[in-house]
Amino acid sequence: MSVLLLATLVLTVGFAHPGLAADLANGEKIFNANCAACHVGGTNLVMRTKTLKLEALKKYNMDSLDAIMNQIEYGKNSMPAFGARFSDRQIADVASYVLEQAKSGW
Repeated sequence: MSVLLLATLVLTVGFAHPGLAADLANGEKIFNANCAACHVGGTNLVMRTKTLKLEALKKYNMDSLDAIMNQIEYGKNSMPAFGARFSDRQIADVASYVLEQAKSGW
């Protein structure tokens, strides 16, 4: 019984934290279709100082999956909310893609 409980816990935690095992290819596809118009190459065509470059993400406390996922889901300022359009999995994939790109310099 404890093995079953442990397996259930592992599966639940894995699905409860969408940042685990993100699909970066899917994140890239969603980003290119929905985000690249304003954020091509990690830039920000609307608010030029608030780019998706790692330095800017750090400066504005946006350099974590949770912060990026929150921004995607709820939007802020000129950025629209995508929570009604994307699933939790899609939001996690896009956020993981953005953070990975930021860390690698876009």
